[in-house]
Amino acid sequence: MKPIVAVTRKIPEAGLSLLRAKFDLRLNKKDGVLAAPELKKIVKGASGVVALLTDKIDDSVLSAAGRELKVIANFAVGYDNVDLVAAKKRKIIVTNTPGVLTEAVAEHAIALLMAVARRIVESDKFTRAGRYEGWEPELLLGPELSGKTLGIIGLGRIGSRVAELAALGLRMKIIYYDNGNRNRELEGKFGAEAVSMRKVITASDAISIHVPLLPTTRHLFGKAELASMKPSAILINTSRGPVVDEKALAAALKNKVIWGAGLDVFEFEPKISPELLKLDNVVMTPHTASATIEARNAMATLAAKNIIAVLEGRAALTPVRP
Repeated sequence: MKPIVAVTRKIPEAGLSLLRAKFDLRLNKKDGVLAAPELKKIVKGASGVVALLTDKIDDSVLSAAGRELKVIANFAVGYDNVDLVAAKKRKIIVTNTPGVLTEAVAEHAIALLMAVARRIVESDKFTRAGRYEGWEPELLLGPELSGKTLGIIGLGRIGSRVAELAALGLRMKIIYYDNGNRNRELEGKFGAEAVSMRKVITASDAISIHVPLLPTTRHLFGKAELASMKPSAILINTSRGPVVDEKALAAALKNKVIWGAGLDVFEFEPKISPELLKLDNVVMTPHTASATIEARNAMATLAAKNIIAVLEGRAALTPVRP
């Protein structure tokens, strides 16, 4: 009898086909987020689980899974949805999908930055509403990015790629803060400068956030940090929603404390602050920064390969080591 692998929501066939060749798959057929009782039911007796960020894998879910469970492959880079302490106690290996979505998320961060600066969404609405009556000298003006300073908070794979794209493509000056860590390669190639968190906030014309959600990063950007930014600055967040105090951000945007924001993640997603929805100086996407065909296929493949490796007695390819 083949081991059971539970997949909590449909992922690309690139991953499912690999798993199907070796295991009995138990799939969530409704393609929606599973409530806790349904989640416990689908993982019960499984040897491996492919989970999504929307699945809260806590101690009660692990308990419901039973002793057969050996590996949880999170279909994401982040893993704040999994209780790592409870998993370790049960000797369950947790993996994620780093690296394969770097390009997609970095491109999305740059896309949001350009959309906010050049007021792309606002301009599209303006045009569709039939308000365009001809060229005007001061119609929908926005700032150029070339030569401006981009501040990066968190210089991992994605943050580094955003810095590279901005430096090469937009000729932006790069400053960064990475919890005291230095990236000599980036500094040498693009003249990036390691500075304090405070300087990133106060000196940047745009800030792109690339940190995991931890107790120390929750509300990393709140009222005080937003007030310290330049009035002309743009904030981009493709990391995790709770890193930014959404209520404070909405107030800062409404009162023109900062120029604008680009958000792919939200503090209480899928719920979004009603105040944000009323504003034109924020561009929002529904957590789709990694939504390229290439990235999602690669994520599915890597998640499947992690499951296969562990259940065949080999080391996981990308184990989470918090």
